[in-house]
Amino acid sequence: MKLATLKDSTRDGRLVVVSRDLTRCSEVGHIARTLQAALDDWAHAGPRLARVAEGLETGSQPAIRFHEHDAASPLPRAYQWADGSAYINHVELVRRARGAEVPESFYTDPLMYQGGSDGFLGPRDPIIAADEAWGIDMEGEVAVIVDDVPMGASEEEARSAIRLVLLVNDVSLRNLVPAELAKGFGFFQSKPASAFSPVAVTPDELGEAWDGGRLHLPLLVSLNGKTFGRADAGTDMTFDFGRLVAHAAKTRPLAAGSIVGSGTVSNRENGGPGRPAAAGGIGYSCIAEQRMVETIEMGAPNTPFLAFGDTVRIEMKDKTGHSIFGAIEQTVKPLGTA
Repeated sequence: MKLATLKDSTRDGRLVVVSRDLTRCSEVGHIARTLQAALDDWAHAGPRLARVAEGLETGSQPAIRFHEHDAASPLPRAYQWADGSAYINHVELVRRARGAEVPESFYTDPLMYQGGSDGFLGPRDPIIAADEAWGIDMEGEVAVIVDDVPMGASEEEARSAIRLVLLVNDVSLRNLVPAELAKGFGFFQSKPASAFSPVAVTPDELGEAWDGGRLHLPLLVSLNGKTFGRADAGTDMTFDFGRLVAHAAKTRPLAAGSIVGSGTVSNRENGGPGRPAAAGGIGYSCIAEQRMVETIEMGAPNTPFLAFGDTVRIEMKDKTGHSIFGAIEQTVKPLGTA
């Protein structure tokens, strides 16, 4: 089942069920007006939405045309957005580029920060920044939306609470990060609004690509129409989503509708840090990684961060080449731009 939220005059939009090929959708306000409302009563709403999805595929369900440009993020705002760093290769590159060792605990205890969740960008909304000098970067990720998760949940309990899977562009302002982290109190200004894919899908929709905690497909990232990265989301993921969700719920319960992210999808390549896609490598899911590799190999980075007018696209396709979640496609624009 694929779910989306269409923009309307309200903050939270209206929920629709979307066909597998992303061309049609059905209104489901009689079941739940919003995705959050459906998640709050998933035991009853979930099966009813699934029946609509089945009818949409057989043609027995009334439908309208689905346009990704009309979609908000599946949850336009959420009670919680907690982003992990499950790909240790990403952490290793960051540390290695500045000559620092990775603490041993990073391999056994996930990193996680709590991001802003009071408003997410739609998948085709622009990335707005006041200054290019902030170091604007994309971060291609996978995320899950969970049902209620009790405090102290086991990893298995956490996996069983995953209701939906989706993609993320966790926008970062890299040049604001060092000063913030130096204060010892975490990210805030360096982490503006994130954007999510046009649709969120139930795990069963992913077939064998979903193993219960990891999504084994390449995450396709492009910059200005050129391939930037195609790292496999299931490879080199040190902590699966069961572990990440359980980590988030260690000292507090998670409410239905909480979103947990994987962190930047990152792969090793031939035992090394990886090569740019332009050089035939797997590439990267963020610009910072390419800059880190350049620093390691050449002593300094030469790839710039995003500039006004640049366009980022993040997508994932199934083995037949069809888009699963639709595409996040965003252009960077200066503050004050309509």
